[in-house]
Amino acid sequence: MVKVAPSILSVNIDKIESEVAILEQAGADYIHIDVMDGEFVPNKTEGILMLEKAYDGCNLPLDTHLMVENPEAFLEDFLPLSNIITFHIEAVSEETAHKIIDLLHEREVNVGIAIKPDTPLEDIIPYLDNIELVLVMLVEPGFGGQTMIESCLEKVRKLREMKPDLDIEVDGGINLSNVDKVKTAGANVIVSGTAILKEENKAEAISKMKS
Repeated sequence: MVKVAPSILSVNIDKIESEVAILEQAGADYIHIDVMDGEFVPNKTEGILMLEKAYDGCNLPLDTHLMVENPEAFLEDFLPLSNIITFHIEAVSEETAHKIIDLLHEREVNVGIAIKPDTPLEDIIPYLDNIELVLVMLVEPGFGGQTMIESCLEKVRKLREMKPDLDIEVDGGINLSNVDKVKTAGANVIVSGTAILKEENKAEAISKMKS
């Protein structure tokens, strides 16, 4: 079953609570929180404040995406409110990756590993049996409103062949005109920001993405 995780990256910080309540009513499955440190990616977000406001505004699982240089340093802040925490394989050593996975599982939080467009799929294979989700970035992380890099869908196809039951999340440039391509490739968790938030009828947009 396809799940939709609207990203609230572009939502005004003062409107997050009301916006996520609307998204919950519209049929969203998760709320996607983009955390940027200004180092791993050029932009910076008020990640913990966004997470707190989303937590207060809805009852949906919160899907936290750490686009940060040192994800270990962020975990204690984000663990209490997150249902899923995803970190980038490019930002950690193999030892650190295993430490993060173990810590999150100890705290009963699902684990995701994200890969950038140029990162080979082989870099995450050693971890696949110990995580719940892989996030395949279809654009360079750090900016909203980019055009999807369709060649990245090949990673999704290969990953789905390797792991039929894994949650494969995709993020970057996904809209109603191209969502069928990512689902056909094998993705089952769709992150979309602008394409959902700009729609007056968000329930219809989310329903179309699922179907």
